[in-house]
Amino acid sequence: MSDRVALIVVDVQQGFDHPGWGTRNNPACEANIGALIEAWRESGQPIVYVRHDSAEADSPFTPGRPGNDLVRDILTGDPDLFVVKSVNSAFHGEPDLAAWLRGEGIAHVAVCGVQTNMCCETTARVAANLDFDVTFVLDATYTFDLPAHGGGTISADELSRVTATNLDPEFGRVVDTREAVESVRAA
Repeated sequence: MSDRVALIVVDVQQGFDHPGWGTRNNPACEANIGALIEAWRESGQPIVYVRHDSAEADSPFTPGRPGNDLVRDILTGDPDLFVVKSVNSAFHGEPDLAAWLRGEGIAHVAVCGVQTNMCCETTARVAANLDFDVTFVLDATYTFDLPAHGGGTISADELSRVTATNLDPEFGRVVDTREAVESVRAA
């Protein structure tokens, strides 16, 4: 089995800076993503950047709008693969992420990015369903408070906690940035 681990960085795009999203959690997320990218590059491990291209004309993520752009001060350098998607999972974009990983002999992925409980969690779940080993770097993700079904609000921190519970151990292992960096440097 290959000891290569692909870092999948999901939807780190300018559109998430819009105040309309509301209250977000984890202000350390961007620094943690930067630390992961640096560690992956130093270790010669593959990096995948994912961008959400919305089909909705009024979305900040519609191609051609500034919100669609990647946050380049965090996503430095060129990735080994650049995936464009219009749904929640990076495995349902172009080019075919699963085919690329398998072609590269990569059986393990580490997921980080935005939003914790949306595209990041969905990407991790689909990866596991496709038989990839999954590491989910929780503190290298963030999300926003959401209106709760039936009323009230679920905080971004609670949504992150629920994502961690949903994923570990059924879909993979939830870790923090320190653990992920130590693991990739030891590989």
